[in-house]
Amino acid sequence: MDEIAQVYFNLLQQQQFVRDELDYSVFEKHLPTLKTLSNIGNSGISVFDLSKIEHIYYSPNFCPFLGYDLEEITQKGQDYLTAKIHPDDHFTLTKNGISLLKLFYQFSSDEKTNFKFITEYRIQDSNGQYVRVIEQHQCLELDKYGNLWLAVSMVDISPNQSDFEGVTGKLLNFRTGEIVTFLEETNPPGIELTKREKEILQLVKNGLLSKEISDQLSISIHTVNTHRQRLLEKLGANNSIEAVIFASKLGFLS
Repeated sequence: MDEIAQVYFNLLQQQQFVRDELDYSVFEKHLPTLKTLSNIGNSGISVFDLSKIEHIYYSPNFCPFLGYDLEEITQKGQDYLTAKIHPDDHFTLTKNGISLLKLFYQFSSDEKTNFKFITEYRIQDSNGQYVRVIEQHQCLELDKYGNLWLAVSMVDISPNQSDFEGVTGKLLNFRTGEIVTFLEETNPPGIELTKREKEILQLVKNGLLSKEISDQLSISIHTVNTHRQRLLEKLGANNSIEAVIFASKLGFLS
């Protein structure tokens, strides 16, 4: 899990911010609205600052239905909440977060403010019981260069408390109603690799180049590269390093 978390962290750092030009008075203007929304729906609202890579706000009644202590959350930060997410769901959430960031970095400034990411997953309450929550993320502010700067999250108890144990993820364009379904709903991720794909990926993990894999398996370099491309697509990876990390976590590699 540490490796995939590092991939996510590296993506967060790809945006270049000019710290001296970030006007936090803009954020202060949002506070009355955020507090009102939290009180009306009894929702847990937080704001994540991508320039600092940390949460800068939790609503006073953050996740009351989970019995969390706001002071402890504030002191320990995201690590406190992350530790309470179901381990099986944590991997999928991180992988979806990677896919989401990659997509958002391709969007224009206008597009970045048009989308809301809605996900469901399991998290422990204060009694140690897992409950399903529904969380909505969207852009709160861009910086003047179009970087995704502040993101707001709203967490509520999910109306779906059935036996389904997976993670769901939908990206909604709330201007047009379009739903982007590039995010998988999986438990565990519904990925199947052929015997040959596993062989090739294991050799990639062992440090072999395509030519060396071709020689060892007695297949053409073209065939090796075709398999490698399909592996990237199946695993939702951006490169071979990510593919190896994802496949190892999913139990495909030794």
